[in-house]
Amino acid sequence: MRLRNKPWAKPLIEANPQWVVTNPSEYRGKWQERFEKAQPLYIEVGMGKGRFIVEMAKKYPHYNFIGLEMQTVATGIALKKQLVEQLPNLQLVCANGAGLTEFFATDEVAGIYLNFSDPWPKNRQEKRRLTYKSFLAAYKEIMVADGQLEFKTDNRGLFEYSLASLNNFGMTFEKVWLDLHADEEAVVDNVMTEYEEKFSSKGQPIYKLAARF
Repeated sequence: MRLRNKPWAKPLIEANPQWVVTNPSEYRGKWQERFEKAQPLYIEVGMGKGRFIVEMAKKYPHYNFIGLEMQTVATGIALKKQLVEQLPNLQLVCANGAGLTEFFATDEVAGIYLNFSDPWPKNRQEKRRLTYKSFLAAYKEIMVADGQLEFKTDNRGLFEYSLASLNNFGMTFEKVWLDLHADEEAVVDNVMTEYEEKFSSKGQPIYKLAARF
């Protein structure tokens, strides 16, 4: 969902280059330089307003995290959270996620999160879905051999499509949840996004999968 323009967002991003990267291709293969110390690197493609990636960085200080978002306003909102937290293991990137292999080197990423991605429901929009085979190929290229892909959505159609797409790509499913919040064990470690809290509070099932190449 595209957010309303906020005049403060772009100047805020430009004033905080220590937290936000707008030229990610320059750090390809060198992302660890952006962090306090070298640690396994996890990225969220389409971080939205940043709740998930900020909370993950707080919960797992022994990992480094990057939140990738193409919308300037959403990045600005996420940046506000980071300015409060000042997390040394978190960086934000304002750029189009379609260029992942230009931004990250082979085997540079330990894991990828896809949360509540745009479903692009029309058949002609299939190639834009973040679980389409071309995106999966990019994830495979930048992730380490045992890296894990996690995907969450409230959209059953997109989830079913994603299950088929990953299966056809030859991926191995670690676990599949058809109602994540009904699994008491899963909920204990679950970090919610803004959308997830909104939809689950209405009783809508949240679908999740964890898979490896």
